[in-house]
Amino acid sequence: MSDRPTIGLLQCGDVRAPLSDTHGDYPELYVRLLGPGFDWRVFRVHDGDIPDDPTTCDGWLVSGSRHGAYEDHDWIAPLETLIRSIHGTRPLIGICFGHQIIAQALGGRVQKYSGGWAVGRRAYDWAGRTVHLNAWHQDQVVMPPPGATTILTNPFTIHAGLAMGDTLTLQPHPEFPPALIADMIPAVGRGTVPDDLLTQASADLPLPVDNALTGDALAAHFRRTIPWPTG
Repeated sequence: MSDRPTIGLLQCGDVRAPLSDTHGDYPELYVRLLGPGFDWRVFRVHDGDIPDDPTTCDGWLVSGSRHGAYEDHDWIAPLETLIRSIHGTRPLIGICFGHQIIAQALGGRVQKYSGGWAVGRRAYDWAGRTVHLNAWHQDQVVMPPPGATTILTNPFTIHAGLAMGDTLTLQPHPEFPPALIADMIPAVGRGTVPDDLLTQASADLPLPVDNALTGDALAAHFRRTIPWPTG
C-alpha cells in the first residue's frame, strides 16, 4: 500500500440540508474523522454510481444512510455484490448503514429493532475498553455473518461492531460530533424519535465522545498498521 492510500467512499445517502451546510456531508465528515494522509474517491452509490472493480482503491468505506439495508432499492444488490468482491481483498469499513449492509451482504441479518431507537451518546465495550460514541439508528444487525467477531457491544446494541479480517464495521457514528447531534435533534428527531430519548441526548451533549480515538483506529486499519484490538 502506498504512503498515501486512496480510500473509496461508497456514499449511500446524504446528510440532510441544511445540516450539511453547517456540518458538511458524509465526504467532509469522514475526511475530518480519518485525518490527513489519504486521497479520496467518492462514489454516490445511492444515485447509481457503483464501481465494478474492487482494486480501484486501496481501501473502502461504506457510509451511513437514511435507508434500510433490507429495503428494495435498485442499488442495494449491486452494492452487496461489490462488498463481497472487496471483502478479503482490501481494508473495508462500514459505519451505521455501512455496518448493516456489509453484515447483510456477507450472510448476516438486519432488521428494525423492536426495542426502538439509539440516539446520542452511548457507551460501548470495545475489546474490554469503554468508549463513548454518538448513535442514531433503529435498525440493527441481529445476526452477524458467519465467522464475524463482535468487537463493539452494549446491552441495547449487542452487535455494534464486527471484525472479519480486513473488514471492520461500526453501528455508531464516530464522524458525528456533538454539534451535529444537537442540530439533528430538532431537525431530524422531533416527531420520529421518542421525546425522552431526545431529551437525554440533549442532556448528554456536553459529555465527551471518543471520535478522535476511533478515527485514529480506523485510519490505522486502512494503513494496515497497529489496529484497535478486536478481541
